[in-house]
Amino acid sequence: MPPWAAVLALLVVALALLLLRPWKRAVGARTSVRDHEEQEVVSKGPTVQFSDRREPLPGGCSLICKPSALAQCLLRALRRSAALEPAPSSWLSGPHLQTFCHFILPVGPGPELAREYLQLADDGLVALDWVIGPCARGRRVTNTGGLPPVLLVIPNAWGRLTRNVLGLCLLALERGYYPVIFHRRGHHGCPLVSPRLQPFGDPSDLKEAVTYIRFRHPAAPLFAVSEGSGSALLLSYLGECGSSSYVTGAACISPVLRCREWFEAGLPWPYERGFLLHQKIAVSRYASALEDTVDTSKLFRSSSLREFEENLFCHTKSFPISWDTYWDLNDPLRDVDEAAVPVLCICSADDPVCGPPDHTLPAELFQSNPYFFLLLSSHGGHCGFLRPEPLPAWSHEVILESFKALTEFFRMEERMKGLSRRRTSFLGGRRRWGGPQKREVSPSSNLEEIFSWKRSYTR
Repeated sequence: MPPWAAVLALLVVALALLLLRPWKRAVGARTSVRDHEEQEVVSKGPTVQFSDRREPLPGGCSLICKPSALAQCLLRALRRSAALEPAPSSWLSGPHLQTFCHFILPVGPGPELAREYLQLADDGLVALDWVIGPCARGRRVTNTGGLPPVLLVIPNAWGRLTRNVLGLCLLALERGYYPVIFHRRGHHGCPLVSPRLQPFGDPSDLKEAVTYIRFRHPAAPLFAVSEGSGSALLLSYLGECGSSSYVTGAACISPVLRCREWFEAGLPWPYERGFLLHQKIAVSRYASALEDTVDTSKLFRSSSLREFEENLFCHTKSFPISWDTYWDLNDPLRDVDEAAVPVLCICSADDPVCGPPDHTLPAELFQSNPYFFLLLSSHGGHCGFLRPEPLPAWSHEVILESFKALTEFFRMEERMKGLSRRRTSFLGGRRRWGGPQKREVSPSSNLEEIFSWKRSYTR
């Protein structure tokens, strides 16, 4: 990147950090009575409601999950992970600095991308950026004896392609994955050919994209990673599709889980203004195309993210809906009980955008649902988890290591089931050696065969 761009970005970060020092209001806290207590809670890391079923990990992290065979496998992998080892303190340790470096600094030289536009059922367009190079330190094969797994990456809901997303793609490519970045309608240079943008948690476009990816790579394992507010889209997809999602494993970096409360409480003002400005600039390119469906003058006068979201998707001219109805349709956790894929959520207790874990993370989801795992760190900011250059964010290493552990676990489960079936067939053949007998197959036995994988790692 040009030297002047780096200097300008650092000046902006320094100025922002000076302004951030007096902040005490946290997202999710409407009054100031408990501000001091909340700051103490953040500084101490995981709080009381996450003390149940909490497994300690290196580097001051902890894993919160329901006990299961898969949980033990994931726990062993994380305890062996070098990425979680405590690193010496550096100038990158502050949560606001981690967040600003992630969102504001120029992305620099990124990977080589091959773009495809996918036309949807309603004639809209989404974009898929396939990462095809480079591999700086040589490609490592992680799926020995099979096809390279596909890694579907979903950026944040604002359409900002960050340094960490590109860094994850490069690291995944080096580890033997085939990364592809999903861009919503009108995001990151994707043309808006129909007067419709994608609501916050509507997975219909993502469903068609996954179907296309499976068409191109029918035999390859599919993993998915989302960043920040983009996690609402991934979780909505996993909940709606259930065991038919085609996804082997998923991960969410700093997910926004209680989205409605997050919009209603508002963000600290630099983040609120920054994300709102980014939204207005992105949508302004399609102002003339949206005039027939949205009151654009009112939209661009919005003073908060909630007001902008409400004007864009609720107060439409053709089919207006209430704020309550909008979240009934777009809450990412509305069908969470139907999700049938292991999901690792990596969150930080000092996240300045999401707020403290007590207010923003549903502890019961991770303590009672065997498919959801929470890796809670004391530090890392929002989607940061940065380390000194040239090391990638430690969250990237952890995600890919967890996917490797999932792959090995499922392979072992399949091998054990195969041995059990062969043994049963051999013993059955000996019992029926005296003469041919017709084997009766009940419908329930077919269902058990199809869904046996679902029980194997939640026991």
